[in-house]
Amino acid sequence: MPPANYPLDNVLEARSRLGESTLWDAEQNLLYWVDIYNHRVHKFDPTSGQDQFFEVGDVVGPIALAGPSQLIIGQRDRIAFLNTQDGKLTPILTIEADKPDNRFNDGKCDPQGRFWFGSISQDPKQASLYRYDPDGSLQVMETGLTISNGLGWSPDETTFYLTDSAEQKIYAYRFDAAIGSIQDRRVLIDLSDEGAEPDGMAMDAEGCIWTAMWNGWCVIRFDPDGKEMMRVKMPVQCPTCCTFGGQDLTELYITTASVGLSQQEIEQGFYAGDLFRLQTDVVGMPSYHFGQSS
Repeated sequence: MPPANYPLDNVLEARSRLGESTLWDAEQNLLYWVDIYNHRVHKFDPTSGQDQFFEVGDVVGPIALAGPSQLIIGQRDRIAFLNTQDGKLTPILTIEADKPDNRFNDGKCDPQGRFWFGSISQDPKQASLYRYDPDGSLQVMETGLTISNGLGWSPDETTFYLTDSAEQKIYAYRFDAAIGSIQDRRVLIDLSDEGAEPDGMAMDAEGCIWTAMWNGWCVIRFDPDGKEMMRVKMPVQCPTCCTFGGQDLTELYITTASVGLSQQEIEQGFYAGDLFRLQTDVVGMPSYHFGQSS
């Protein structure tokens, strides 16, 4: 279990199929997250414990804050705005329509307010990473991926991190914040000996990476050089994504999944699909808004 000073709580018995894309709204003190295969974007209030959701009509993956009562979201082959008061969807762009087996998976905004999101492919190396800018332009940032997953930026905004779950690797790139470019990819973390896959990630203010481990029963914290610092055991097999929240950004919210598990595996990890919160002693990086520089 977690260190004694890191209590882990099950804050919502969601029983989601594929919980993902945790996103903290510091202005409203709310947590957004998605259930990909149930086509829902959830809004969780930690103070009251109430959770509501919006049906979006298709798979939903990456989400980011995009102004008052609005998110930007990625679905199977498009991005759209979602009104978080009435659930209205406003389509923006259709992408990868020629790849019907692909879908968009994970993403977030960078500190300059640009939306980065990647796809997942059934065939190896057919997925990509994109950047959608507030001026309406779309850039292809990386190709040759299979499961584009957890991403983030170092606190000094000089390094960009990207996970390819199928490769069991987390890459680091040199990041130019002014123009939003990435270069000089290198393998920072190789988890090919784990028997589990790195999934969603969160960054803390010390420049460390927190990675949810699909099929790994844990979340791992790595230092900026890629060295494992701590492994937090989870009571479920498939942690999927994490983000820092709470008023001081010291609470790590973690989504999990139940999809694909056998009855025996569900019995072993009874709380599969639930939402968890880990109280840490480190401060996380905030969630950035589309169209707004930090």
